[in-house]
Formats: sequence, structure tokens, C-alpha cells
Amino acid sequence: MSSLVKMGDTVKLHYKAKAQDLIIFDSLTQMDPLVFTVGDGQILPAFENALIGMQAGEKKIISLLSEDAFGPYAEELITTVDKSELPPNLEITKDQQLQIQQPDGQIILVKVIDMTDKDITFDANHPLAGKDIEFDIQLIEIM
Repeated sequence: MSSLVKMGDTVKLHYKAKAQDLIIFDSLTQMDPLVFTVGDGQILPAFENALIGMQAGEKKIISLLSEDAFGPYAEELITTVDKSELPPNLEITKDQQLQIQQPDGQIILVKVIDMTDKDITFDANHPLAGKDIEFDIQLIEIM
């Protein structure tokens, strides 16, 4: 009898992620298989839960609503900053992604969504926030 994935198992898999019919990631063509331990919190909980009960060689397609994937798009995560508050030698372009250190020391990733002569508007939402994601999973092995 073949074993089935359970919490605590380390698994190896390939997956393809799509949002609105646009492939955003395909581990088969973009990298080695994904290896992680189910339940360790590295992967979206809904993705991990979909693996429970799968067996090596099995394929599955799951659809996650935005709230179960990367969360809803939050307008409050858009911030406009006066250019004078930024380092003077910082060269910024529209659509650029930057890492910004918050006052508490936490590093966040932001995208430049608008620029004027005097200020810059950043979006701190995850790039996939507000999008429903479909994952096509192929479980290679339970390690």
C-alpha cells in the first residue's frame, strides 16, 4: 500500500500557478522541484491542506480564492512619500520593486506605482493580492 501525505511529511513536487489564465510560475520549467515539510508554515496553508491524502505520482488542480492565497488587495497599503524623505542618491523608476526598512526594523517589498517631481507612491500589497490563484500540483514523492 502506498503512503499518503500527512502533516509533518517532507514532500517533493512540481506546481504551476495561474492567476486569471496567466501562468505566473511553473516549477517544471523555472526551477528544481519544490521540497518542503507539510505544516511548517513555509507554504500557503490552503496549498498544504490540499496535499493531505495525496500519494506520489498523483496530480491535482486546486483553486484558491484571494483570501486563501495572498489576501485581498488593501488600499491602505498604498503610501505616497515626499522625495525629500528618501536618500538623495536613490534612483527610482516606475514599476521598480524596492525593499524598504520600516521603523520597527521589518523589511517590506514595495512597488513604485506613481512618481511626480516631488513625491513617489509605493504599493506594499503582495503582487498577487486580490487575485484568485489556480495551482496545478504534481506530487513527485513523499520523502
